[in-house]
Amino acid sequence: MAERRLKRRRIRERANLRRGLSIIPSLFTIGNIFCGCFSIISALKGNFDNAAIAIGIGAVLDTLDGRIARLTKTTSEFGLELDSLADIVTFGVAPAILAFSWGLGAFENDKTNIVKHVTQLGWFATFAFVLCGALRLARFNLQSKKPQETGSKRFFVGLPIPAAAGMIAAVVHFLKQPILLVGSALLWYFLVTLVAFLMISTVRYYSGKEFDMKKSRPRWLFLATGAFIWSIIFYSEYVLLTLAIAYVSSGPILKLMQIVRRFLPASVTSSEPAHGNIRN
Repeated sequence: MAERRLKRRRIRERANLRRGLSIIPSLFTIGNIFCGCFSIISALKGNFDNAAIAIGIGAVLDTLDGRIARLTKTTSEFGLELDSLADIVTFGVAPAILAFSWGLGAFENDKTNIVKHVTQLGWFATFAFVLCGALRLARFNLQSKKPQETGSKRFFVGLPIPAAAGMIAAVVHFLKQPILLVGSALLWYFLVTLVAFLMISTVRYYSGKEFDMKKSRPRWLFLATGAFIWSIIFYSEYVLLTLAIAYVSSGPILKLMQIVRRFLPASVTSSEPAHGNIRN
């Protein structure tokens, strides 16, 4: 009897510990939502750099909540839905408002026809960004609920919405001052539209899910991580923009390489190592 009671007590303690740990990822998700709200308010007030930084902090919190949930084995349906709602606020609505306000902030009193056309393009680009982000999240949630198959999970299908928002935030953080030329605003909204449609494309992007945080790492990796953090603190404008451009362009580059490989002679492609199946 004593052994059974002790065993039941341990089971209850483990259940209580699991419930306590399940709160931690949700706290990071709530912080993510706060960053989204702060970014929206800052963009409406004209504090564009603060709005961009808030989106970047939200991306960090979004990464941590998923990692912590997997490490503590506290993933749940509730956490998945809450995370999606947070993402549509911080990485959908907030960057769309930032992109629209920053791109047209200098043309509020300009009533010329060309500005009207650029404004219409801005409405289309920012709405497309929110819509494609919502579709991207819906597709990701459906794929997450499917039974997991054997194979590599190194790649996402379509540009992840945090990366799309990070692209917009990185450009704003790099330039800071709003756009002053109509031609630059036109190019800006073409970029926003391109990033939006990359989210619903079938272009594959590296996910980083196979990175196991439990495994021991060489010491130089800690030094490199410290140097990376130092570079972000002191040269955030250049480092973050470079990272954003590199990641967003990596998908189309890999797609182009696959297309080119199909047209190469069989003798050339056969000498290359075979790649495993990839899925989201």
